[in-house]
Amino acid sequence: MKTEPIRLAIEGMTCDHCAVGIAKALMKVEGVRSTAVSYPDKSAAIEVERSVAPKVLLRAVSNAGRYSARVVSAPAPGPTSPPPASAHAGAPDLLIIGGGSAAFAAAIRAADLGASARIVEAGTMGGTCVNVGCVPSKTMIRVAEKMHGANRNAFAGIALSARLLDYAATVRQKDGLVAELRQAKYADVLKAYPSVSYVQGTARFAAGGALTIDGQPASASKLLIATGARPWEPPIPGLAETPHWTSTDALASTVLPTHLIVIGGGAVGIELAQMILRMGSRVTLLEALPGVVPNEDADVQEGLAAALREDGMRIEVGVRIARVGGRPGAYEVSIEAGGRAETLTSDALLVATGRRANTASLGLPEADVHTDGRGAIVVDMHQRTSNPAIYAAGDVTGDPMFVYVSAHTGAVAAENALFGDRVRRDLVGMPRVTFTDPGVASVGLSETEARKSGAEVIVSKLGLEHVPRAIAARDTRGFVKLVVDANTRLLLGAHILAPEAGEMIQETVLAIRHGITVDDLARAMHPYLTHAEGIKLAAQSLGKDVSKLSCCAA
Repeated sequence: MKTEPIRLAIEGMTCDHCAVGIAKALMKVEGVRSTAVSYPDKSAAIEVERSVAPKVLLRAVSNAGRYSARVVSAPAPGPTSPPPASAHAGAPDLLIIGGGSAAFAAAIRAADLGASARIVEAGTMGGTCVNVGCVPSKTMIRVAEKMHGANRNAFAGIALSARLLDYAATVRQKDGLVAELRQAKYADVLKAYPSVSYVQGTARFAAGGALTIDGQPASASKLLIATGARPWEPPIPGLAETPHWTSTDALASTVLPTHLIVIGGGAVGIELAQMILRMGSRVTLLEALPGVVPNEDADVQEGLAAALREDGMRIEVGVRIARVGGRPGAYEVSIEAGGRAETLTSDALLVATGRRANTASLGLPEADVHTDGRGAIVVDMHQRTSNPAIYAAGDVTGDPMFVYVSAHTGAVAAENALFGDRVRRDLVGMPRVTFTDPGVASVGLSETEARKSGAEVIVSKLGLEHVPRAIAARDTRGFVKLVVDANTRLLLGAHILAPEAGEMIQETVLAIRHGITVDDLARAMHPYLTHAEGIKLAAQSLGKDVSKLSCCAA
């Protein structure tokens, strides 16, 4: 029988032994006549019978270990070439419900593994992050930082000022950026993966667990649910009857309020509160728990609140909201805090009290997919649900709601759904960033959590007044805090309150993931006059008084 050449590019090989194993796996594929796998070239040259589909070879490579492959060159299919098996039934290997970051990561992983995938999205392509979350909020936060920096100058001899001329134009520019990134990072990406299709429609499980799309039966070998999350609101008396902003509304509004009340002091609420404050509005922030950004270390909570109050924000923590009422332009919020009662008035109200999984309309009980008390889909470490044929990933599972977590779990879910539960999700060293100014970035355990774990803990907390970069920039707000196991000298947690804290955290993420000790951090060379040098100095301060060290002291 006539043979034809196919060439693959292979990722994941670490030695010649990997190449040998992949070659053996390829030779087991029926119709493969010869193969030459090169570790240095990261490639495979294969002679196959014309009936062998490239996707079968890609799967063989993937099944040989933690490898992935893509076709570099292959003959065009002739008229006698049979289509892939799934094409006969019109069903993809993996059907993905949802069209955000978890869904796209899953579809791309499926394609890399030689499988077909179909994304079914009821709303706007791209999900939360690009449309109403990370992208629009961070660009608006940067606008506010520019205004604030121009109007508060710490340097002698210069005068700066900024004023808001056309807020609607700023919002339109933000909307344009969102549209550009949605096109570039989602719609255009699909063009690079012919085995991935996209359908606009509403998926739901009908009686007996049958999947439907817009009411019509649909089928696939495996299913993945990645429908994300939506803003959630607590049962505050009067809130359900009172029209108000969610974070999406706040970012869409082209008019700034005179006074904004924000209910919720987590990352979303506090980022938007400071952004609108710096645009010129008066802002009052209310948080039911004892501190803002309540998931962060106690020192971070206190330090951030102090910085925001210095900016002019009113912050009330430990608040009980007795009632909410009013309408746009005239709100009343009755609170109890510190043993006193007060009624606040404002012309705008933002509720940012967290998000909950989008599962209510999926018909999950029909498919025997279990959810927890908050409606999130329950999954195991392989992202498999209570129904072994259905996987779930991203915000819909109640995992930490970060786009990088969604992408990671989406890829894990796709691989396991297609090839069995061979990989586990791994959130060790997961960083968290809150884009305030000063910013917040953290990884691992807080000091309180570390002490509760039973470890013998030592702590270094270095104020930015000891970091040359911060001194030169005349902005020493914040600190670097390292939580360390006293016996192993391993880093248990890192907590940073600093301008651009998110740009500093990655070094400590790698330290936690790869077992790098605090002494290794202290010995490593860090470029002088960078904020990252604060990590080295904080590590050094566990054994030295850094105020007595010269610049660049080892």
